[in-house]
Amino acid sequence: MRTNTTLVINPKGGSGKTTVATNLASYFAGNGIQTAMMDYDPQGSTLNWLRIRPPTARKIHGANAAPQKTGLRSLGMHVPDDARQLIIDAPAGASGLALQEMLSRSHCILIPVAPSAIDIHATANFIRDLLLTGKIRANNIRLGVVANRVRKSNPVYQPLERFLTALNLPLLARLSDSDVFISAAEGGLGIFELDFAVSAAERQQFQPIIEWVDRLPVVPATRVPAVATASRSGLRVIGNNLTSSRPGGVR
Repeated sequence: MRTNTTLVINPKGGSGKTTVATNLASYFAGNGIQTAMMDYDPQGSTLNWLRIRPPTARKIHGANAAPQKTGLRSLGMHVPDDARQLIIDAPAGASGLALQEMLSRSHCILIPVAPSAIDIHATANFIRDLLLTGKIRANNIRLGVVANRVRKSNPVYQPLERFLTALNLPLLARLSDSDVFISAAEGGLGIFELDFAVSAAERQQFQPIIEWVDRLPVVPATRVPAVATASRSGLRVIGNNLTSSRPGGVR
């Protein structure tokens, strides 16, 4: 059996990448699935979360893929052969060879986005650039977006939803701005490892992400999807031509 690899990435910091990554990993581990996490972020938030996990919690293997002064990065990147789920936590602003390396490992990509116009604009451009690389379609990599830290009656995601609909990409879930996610992380746990009564709402919000990650990939259609771009006045689709308004696309 292959290892299913999920890349959690966003060009901006503070989008909740580690929150999504750790809760995804803890769910799989808690259900008896051999799980590993690979942290490309020099800040090491995921590896720190793994270090503070209680001894009674299900084991999750941690791999350090962040650049090292010694140059011996490969030694810390080992993932056990029996791992069935690998979750990669990407650093903010990933580009160049590091981004290409992460994409080459991935079967699906999760992009959390925070509820601000600046974050949504940056995320829309990032998605466009990912599609322009061609690697997503060539490797049949699935891509989904998670609205994070959502507040009640907040309409700010509506432009993003229109953008994703135009590209036939899913907005998988809306995770509330809840202290339950914070409390779980501070204890080295995921929401599915907390008492059900405490975390029922958050579990329900997160469940579509798990179901999407865990399902088998669908063979892609031959049609080239539309490519969209973000502008100051809003998000718009510019048709099926793969062109970029920024030199170089994804670097």
